[in-house]
Amino acid sequence: MRSARIGSLLLAAVALATQPARADDWPAQPIHLVVPFGAGGGSDLLGRILAQALEERFGKPVVVENKPGAGGIIGNDFIARATPDGYTIGIMTAGQIIASVTRKEMPYDTLALTPIAQIASGGLLMLVRPDFPAGSVKEVVALAKAEPGKYILASPGFAATQQFAGELFKQIAGIDMLDVSFRTSPEAINALLGHHADVLFETVGASLGQVQAGALKALAVTGKDRFPAVPDVPAAIESGVVPGFDVTTWYGVFGPPGMAASTVEKLNKTLMDAIADSKVSARMVTAGVVVKGSSAAAFGAFLNSEYKRWDAVRVAAGIAQQ
Repeated sequence: MRSARIGSLLLAAVALATQPARADDWPAQPIHLVVPFGAGGGSDLLGRILAQALEERFGKPVVVENKPGAGGIIGNDFIARATPDGYTIGIMTAGQIIASVTRKEMPYDTLALTPIAQIASGGLLMLVRPDFPAGSVKEVVALAKAEPGKYILASPGFAATQQFAGELFKQIAGIDMLDVSFRTSPEAINALLGHHADVLFETVGASLGQVQAGALKALAVTGKDRFPAVPDVPAAIESGVVPGFDVTTWYGVFGPPGMAASTVEKLNKTLMDAIADSKVSARMVTAGVVVKGSSAAAFGAFLNSEYKRWDAVRVAAGIAQQ
């Protein structure tokens, strides 16, 4: 009888130990925050800011893991295959959505990933050389219309947000410019400086130093509002020749498909608390972004709209899926 009772107690203890932790107990172990890009970039900087903020609030380690490659698809695939317990989450950007619409086959369903929160947006600049014969968006459009196909529009890589921003600009303006993709942002900037390209859409973080030094001229920001880092640079839509043109980079946090709603809610609430902290937001602004939070549901709706938007741009530009 005694041995049977001890056996029952042991079975009960094992069963209790293998039960999933209650929502109130989460997190009970370290969280892994995957950045699907290399170290030192905007996503990495932002990921490390968020990791520290979450670690302070949860009292558990938050480990940043860089898994770059294929426009973010390798890192996203790692997250998509993880156990949906909230201990593996990642950074999502506009570039990862664009990368997914340019592939015929994807190892995961982009729109099945679990949205947790948008946390920031960033600006792009429309750049030319100081000696370029156009000093405004309106003048660039006029030049391109006068001589279709003459001017070169550079971008830092196929399927980059910058490339698709340029394609959308051409479509709205009704102009023909030759698109040339380079491998990196520095290469695209050097092409512009070296007169091998004429116009470039680039992130504020990657190009602000060149603008401040006078090596490049910023004609416009691509969002509908002016950007705090360059308050004197007008929005492209202010030109009157590209109505509705509104492109920003953005950053959010997501997880594998099937995460529990309670875990998503706790993560979202903690992230919103973190980015509302003046110390955290100041670090984010220094990294070149503007704080922009959302609910999980709103971020999910936004991801869906971004997917449809950029796929439509791809089709209109005649960019075949690879």
